[in-house]
Amino acid sequence: MKSLSKITALCMAAKSQSFAPTSPLLLSKHHDTHRTTLLSAASSSEEDLILTRQIIMAHVKKSGGSVDSIYNNEDDLPSHNKNPDDYPSNDLMIRAALGRSTVERTPVWLFRQAGRHLPEYQEYKQKTGRSFLDMLSYPEDVAECTMQPVRRYDVDAAILFSDILVIAEAMNVKVTMPGGVGIQVPAPICGPADMKERLPAAEELNEQFVLERLGHVIESVKLIRTQMRKEDISIPLIGFSAAPWTLMYYMVGGSSKKNTHIGIEWLNEHPEASTKLMDMLTTVVIEYMSEQVKAGAHMLQLFEAMGMMIDEPNFNKFAMPALEKISKELKSRYPDVPLMVFARGASFANEQLSKLGYDVVTIDGSVDRSTARDVVGGRAGLQGNYDPRELIADHDGGRTKETVRKTTRELLEALGPQRLIANLGEGLGGKESTELVNEFVKAVHEESEKMIDSAE
Repeated sequence: MKSLSKITALCMAAKSQSFAPTSPLLLSKHHDTHRTTLLSAASSSEEDLILTRQIIMAHVKKSGGSVDSIYNNEDDLPSHNKNPDDYPSNDLMIRAALGRSTVERTPVWLFRQAGRHLPEYQEYKQKTGRSFLDMLSYPEDVAECTMQPVRRYDVDAAILFSDILVIAEAMNVKVTMPGGVGIQVPAPICGPADMKERLPAAEELNEQFVLERLGHVIESVKLIRTQMRKEDISIPLIGFSAAPWTLMYYMVGGSSKKNTHIGIEWLNEHPEASTKLMDMLTTVVIEYMSEQVKAGAHMLQLFEAMGMMIDEPNFNKFAMPALEKISKELKSRYPDVPLMVFARGASFANEQLSKLGYDVVTIDGSVDRSTARDVVGGRAGLQGNYDPRELIADHDGGRTKETVRKTTRELLEALGPQRLIANLGEGLGGKESTELVNEFVKAVHEESEKMIDSAE
């Protein structure tokens, strides 16, 4: 996507008041060539200008950008940042998330779109000689890994390359990833006394704490935005965090595969300490995500990744109040920044989450698509829930571009193309075919556009 200064200059030269962009519009080389071909046939400056306008409008619709954003209407820019250069030209994801207007096609991105399944990631990781967790401390590594999938796929957003447990590490709880066993906390918190001794005091958990302990992440966000501008990739950047229960689960239990009962035991045996820990984590999550917005993130995703490890009564007692406080505070600070939530394995919470101010509720693979809209009503949009197994090429040829397109169409038909962000029911695991992932992204765009056009 390249800046179309030629067209801007052309419009100014024509001295027309009907269409005069005040900021560069991003078009592809293909469309620039197409424009040149058409404009060569123009017989007058007026006709030239009309053709220019038509080409720009057609491209904006095709690429998922907002036609209104061409006019640089200050009212359309987020309240916390009125600089039009910081707003993505492809704002499809933002508009779909906020639900303030219809979209021309359904936006799409993927959980874990960066990382393991990409050959360029494996090559880069080997070149650095650093582990996944080590790379997170190097903003240049984070920026490169964030950019890799948006160079390869026509996704509608980039997401910060990071890990859900960086907050745990910031709070003096060591995190490791030995390989083959997932993330582990080798020395989990063993009780209220240990918690008091090891964790920072509650009054220390503020904006300054985040900048000191997680400053490398915030610098990474800034560097990603710089790199996106350098490469003329103008799509939203998603910042994210794990939700408090997920953080607590790992901090007291140590693993997603062993000692899975400890999290619930903590809630039941140490309710007062659990409430305090959840409150502390909630404060850090709010400040951490807020700093990501200040650094340039356009959207926010909150992952309650271990929702399957807590029963409904305890979720409502401990997790839900934290999620409510996060939504209320972040939306009060940044009302125009889309806030998305994913309670993986805890779909029973989706209805209540839709009432807390979240713009988008993510549905996992267990959710019945036929009732998903009814659950959230008109209060929130939906995100999800394509099965990532459909993107793993099998030996007998059962999964092909055709099967991906068919199953993608089924997703769109069941959930509808509006107020939807197409995504997965869980993250990419590393075995997926880049060819099939690319077909999924293409199919979402092309099939949803057909559906929307036919409905008009």
